[in-house]
Amino acid sequence: MTDIFIEGGRALVDGAFTETSLRIAGRDIDALDAEQGRATLHIDAKGFLVLPGIVDLHGDAFERQMMPRPGVDFPTDVALVDSDRQAIANGITTVFHGTTWSWEPGLRSADNARTLLDTIEALRPQLAADTRFHLRHETHNLEAEAEITEWLTEGRIDLFAFNDHSHVKPEKRGRLAERAGLSIEAVNELLDQVAARRPDVPASIARLAAAARAAGVRMLSHDDNSPAMRQDFRTLGVTIAEFPVNEETARDAADAGDFIVFGAPNVVRGGSHTGWTKASDMIAKGLCSVLASDYYYPAQLLAAFRLAADGTLPLAKAWDLISSAPARAAGLADRGVLAAGRRADIIIVDDKVPLRPRIVAVVAAGRLVHLTDAGRLVHSLASRKTVATA
Repeated sequence: MTDIFIEGGRALVDGAFTETSLRIAGRDIDALDAEQGRATLHIDAKGFLVLPGIVDLHGDAFERQMMPRPGVDFPTDVALVDSDRQAIANGITTVFHGTTWSWEPGLRSADNARTLLDTIEALRPQLAADTRFHLRHETHNLEAEAEITEWLTEGRIDLFAFNDHSHVKPEKRGRLAERAGLSIEAVNELLDQVAARRPDVPASIARLAAAARAAGVRMLSHDDNSPAMRQDFRTLGVTIAEFPVNEETARDAADAGDFIVFGAPNVVRGGSHTGWTKASDMIAKGLCSVLASDYYYPAQLLAAFRLAADGTLPLAKAWDLISSAPARAAGLADRGVLAAGRRADIIIVDDKVPLRPRIVAVVAAGRLVHLTDAGRLVHSLASRKTVATA
């Protein structure tokens, strides 16, 4: 672990930007408005923004590294290492890999969920981002209940979401067939079998929610479509509403103090790819508290600057949606802000080009893990003007 001094950037501190310097000691921020001291590395941040690292509660872009084309698989460890590089390069220092365990075979099967969990646990020490396991449980996957309960009890799940994608429209069944490696006929038969399980689903949800509460694991409900649905999940201790599909449901969540997650790609693209709720409208109405990468790692960084450029939120408030608020939602009190004693997850951003922020450097848990401008790095043990090689 190397002590680092970040000098002269416009740092986001206590909700406002101020020119200051930071000193990092070990994994944590040692001091703000600091002198260089004995820091081994010196980063010149003058003219740049210094921001808390991005926290991504829900990202499944890693699936593209696992299966870049239908039926084309790559080893899970290779996919996760590449995903880690992508996340870090986009300023994401805490990443929850949204792993779907469904009733379908293939990419979202039981074997794949087990392999992903085992591989994440094995790779964690060598990954740059703090990599966590977000299990997206398909509620009609009743056979998985016992094993998921065991994982919850053992502390292997970091976030737990309830999903229901059992209602697949005919025009979307071809995509499911490709992902699962099935014929359309086999998909139709499978969906009929899944629908027959519906009467047993509510009791299974209640048992799993009880297990998650006992384990202290935060829970999310996905695609809530009515205030009643949100209220039912809230009664079970599910306090994070993920992608509510209409405003009245989002408003019910907000009134109750729930965290509300929307996808950052929705903001960047100007609307939902499904034709549902427009995230920027929800943000303007105070009905969104967290933005997640969803399926595209660059989206959180781009969305924050898009919200500021559009006048929807000041950048400091927009940044809260991708750093401090998701940290709070996940129960991670040690990150999401720049303050002495907090985890040193810090990104340095060049914001000169409107709507196209450029990551200059990323520090994760006190380690410099990404650098795009070697001219900004000076070894403090040598002359202040001695530029380190990349």
